[in-house]
Amino acid sequence: MAETKFKNIKDLPRGHILAPGTSMCAGCGALESVKIFCDILGKKTVFVNAAGCMTLLSAYPFTPFSGSWLYTAMASASAGAQGVRDALDILLKKGDMKAEDDMRVVVLTGDGSANGMGLSATSAAMDRNLDFFCICYDNEGYGNTGHQDSAATPFGARTATNSTGSGNQNRKKDLFSVWTAHKPVYAATVTAAEPLDLARKVEKAMKLTGPKMFISLAPCPTGWYYDPAESVEIGKLAVDTGIWPLKEYIDGKVIHTKIPGSRVPVEEYLKLQGRFEHLFLPVRNDKVIGEIQSDVDVYWKSLNM
Repeated sequence: MAETKFKNIKDLPRGHILAPGTSMCAGCGALESVKIFCDILGKKTVFVNAAGCMTLLSAYPFTPFSGSWLYTAMASASAGAQGVRDALDILLKKGDMKAEDDMRVVVLTGDGSANGMGLSATSAAMDRNLDFFCICYDNEGYGNTGHQDSAATPFGARTATNSTGSGNQNRKKDLFSVWTAHKPVYAATVTAAEPLDLARKVEKAMKLTGPKMFISLAPCPTGWYYDPAESVEIGKLAVDTGIWPLKEYIDGKVIHTKIPGSRVPVEEYLKLQGRFEHLFLPVRNDKVIGEIQSDVDVYWKSLNM
């Protein structure tokens, strides 16, 4: 691990950017990760927010962000980021803005947009080598409209559109691989349940110029059906079971930043969430549970880990 100023949790800045009165669903994993991003990136930011859960942070004409904030349609946040970055560069070139007043451009998007209707604009932004951060908070469904399944919904999970039978029959899209195929300057998976890993990756990305891509697992009490007090535990179990690998892409290589020494069985993660309850009650579905475990085992075996 490269040298970092973040040695322990006490080193992390707290509550400087997002207003303390911000109200979202209790236990929202997305909000906690966004708070960490905001505190580390600082006030000189422009958040370009694709329609989704996090747009509920703002009630016109107010936002909880100390920097600037721009709302866009679900499909066009990365295109909006291009316009903001171009405008800032023009101001800098004309001398109407001092270099020290320049701002970071940050796209904030849910998994529905990132994996689907917003993917084309993000792909184009990476192709143009746009200097921006792109943060996908992944709550594995369209959380803002009732938690319908998205391309990020895991196999076996029930959603508002997969409410019977064995749940979603598709595998979760590997957005990390889709993004890294574009060869961005940086990409990483993170979760607020591992705040030091998240902070170190943001700090590293801040030193780079070009597309900096983040996917943050965002446990969602209202869509995953669990006690909000268990959000951190569920986030940690996602990592400890190997379901959510923590990794980064830099200099053309993928490095895993936390390798579970002895992986916890996936059912310890699944059984805490109502969206997987049908796999255990009234009759245990060993076939689907086994397939989920096998997918995780195959992933880590392919890495010789």
